[in-house]
Amino acid sequence: MDSNAAGRVFSIDKVADEIAAGADELNDWMRQRGRGLFLRTDPQVAAQFGKVSAWVTQQKYESAAINTFFQIADFYLIAHALAKGHAVVTHETPANSTKRIKIPNVCIGLNVRFMTPYEMLRRERAKFVLGRA
Repeated sequence: MDSNAAGRVFSIDKVADEIAAGADELNDWMRQRGRGLFLRTDPQVAAQFGKVSAWVTQQKYESAAINTFFQIADFYLIAHALAKGHAVVTHETPANSTKRIKIPNVCIGLNVRFMTPYEMLRRERAKFVLGRA
């Protein structure tokens, strides 16, 4: 959480919405400790929706894939990264599927940096400390 407090690591409100839809330990953790972790979608981010939408619709993705992409957090993650100059952290890898839009493909198409969670943890020099907080 130190990297979040320093403004280097965070997520977005749409990811929080997706987590909140589940009744699990991640949802419990988010409600207890996630304050300040999730950035709101502001007008600067919303201004990038058209750029992301235009790129996606100009590719050869199936209509169902496009509709799904516009309804999930991935669309918003990329708009946030464009608006704020951030890198996107994802487990996904680029793929040439027309049935599913992958975050790395959109990042490559829009010149947005992306990396794996492992790369992010190395860059942040993450430390996992056992014991009481």
